[in-house]
Amino acid sequence: MSNAHPRFKKKPRLRHAVIIGLLLGPSLVIAQDDILSLEKAIQLALNRNERAIQATERITAAEAKVMRARASFLPVLNATGNYTRRPFEVSRIIGNQIFIVQSYNALSSAARLSLTLFNSSNIPTLRQANLDKISEENTAADSKLKLTFEVSNAFIATLGVDQVLEASKHRFDYAKQALDAAKARYAAGLVSVNDVTRAELEYATAEMGITQINGQRETTWLQLGYLLDDETILQKKLLPPEFLFKAAAENSMTVEQLIAEAQSRRPDLNSLRWHAKAQHALVLDPSLRYLPSLTFTGQYTYTNEAGLTGKNTNWNVGLSLSWSIFDGFIRNADFQERRATAYMADLDVKSTERKVELDVRGAFVTLNNVRASLKLATVAYEVAKRNATETAELYRQGLSQALQVADANVRLFESEVGLVQARYNLGIAYLNLEAALGLDPFGKEPTLVY
Repeated sequence: MSNAHPRFKKKPRLRHAVIIGLLLGPSLVIAQDDILSLEKAIQLALNRNERAIQATERITAAEAKVMRARASFLPVLNATGNYTRRPFEVSRIIGNQIFIVQSYNALSSAARLSLTLFNSSNIPTLRQANLDKISEENTAADSKLKLTFEVSNAFIATLGVDQVLEASKHRFDYAKQALDAAKARYAAGLVSVNDVTRAELEYATAEMGITQINGQRETTWLQLGYLLDDETILQKKLLPPEFLFKAAAENSMTVEQLIAEAQSRRPDLNSLRWHAKAQHALVLDPSLRYLPSLTFTGQYTYTNEAGLTGKNTNWNVGLSLSWSIFDGFIRNADFQERRATAYMADLDVKSTERKVELDVRGAFVTLNNVRASLKLATVAYEVAKRNATETAELYRQGLSQALQVADANVRLFESEVGLVQARYNLGIAYLNLEAALGLDPFGKEPTLVY
């Protein structure tokens, strides 16, 4: 990975830093071994998740195809050996010399060398294999990149659920305080039993909310553990990633610049480009097949049955010329098919380029909208918090009703959940923009870009 992309300014706003600090607070007082950062989570997924391993193996398979295509330019050497046992021996006397024509034990061996000196089809095949290998490397990089974003989304979602649980606990604490105050005022004869009943209902609702969120929290944690292949995930504590600070910053580049960068960087688009080049390399093959092919062969033999020649060893070399003058228009059909295939590959590239532009524009607009929503959610939370505090104090002074306290508590809970969701949406929107630009979740460029 290279250094962070300069798209974002390095001056996160203090207000956002305070907001995200509230998100970080409960997570920092914990044993270091139990802290799971986003960087570590992504590394675990890349090392353990089957999809990441499959991506690496696909590159290995592509390299094997290149090796197979290259083998056409190398000689082939074969060796054979035979042993035969016979029931009788045959010999002939010529002059004063005895020649063994057939032995009891016959031994023979042969070594054959074959080398294709020229075959026009081997050239585009090797080029196509090399280009497809590069395409597969980009596909593997894209597969791993998508996995990192899937892990990041699950990571942020889990953090969001944890914070909703904290908000539910805050609601429960406020409800308990309101219930205690209602009971105290009822005991003093200052309010009716209706105030106590209303406070008890809010207390029970807040308690049930904690139970429900706990179940949702366990589900999101297990989903994250599945991506990481980590059975001990429930024993860990998540450390919110630093890119949330960057997400709160303003963009310093125009959307047009972002689109141009994305179209040159996205590994999925680069994979299609190299695949299209590979298809174009094959278009030439049918035309080259009009040329003849030339093969060199050599053979060396040994036998213990010299026969009438009196020679135990022999050798020969030769050249073989093959020329397909007419093949029933198969080459013409192959040329048309491969030209159409190459054109379709070009269309895939063009379509994906337009899709990349759409992805970047959509993610850019969404991120700006979510930033505005976070500002509104922050103001709403501060207002609701002040209102809940003031209403509780007025109730203790006998200047408000239990219903107002409960309503203020509900509004505070809803605004706190809304703030948590706005933070979560901000992180997701930031990740979506990074994915659209072909960067990793930390704003860094992938190492594999051709």
